[in-house]
Amino acid sequence: MEPIQISAVQEKINEFAEKSVFIHLETTNGAYASHFNESFFSAGAYIRNAQVKYEHGKIVGDGPFRVGLKLEIGWIYAEGLTHFEIDEYGRLLLAGHGFDGKLAVALEISETPFE
Repeated sequence: MEPIQISAVQEKINEFAEKSVFIHLETTNGAYASHFNESFFSAGAYIRNAQVKYEHGKIVGDGPFRVGLKLEIGWIYAEGLTHFEIDEYGRLLLAGHGFDGKLAVALEISETPFE
């Protein structure tokens, strides 16, 4: 992965608009950290292979970045994104890494289900 380039990410977001796509979205602040420190409150969210069709999407910010995807009935939103990759399958992979380098958020968009 490389640091986010807004124009490249926005172009790929636009390519997926109005298509049936699969979304992977997860957040974590260290879900297993509470095993080492009982006073640490951990939280996270995870969804994989949710099939949606978004009207349009936008990446904004000065870094870390935010991405919003406008659905007919609401929004998909991720913030804290720092890196991206367009892989060999044409999928858009976005990740947000904390100051310690650990994954904090991921948003991935694909025309085929994630394995």
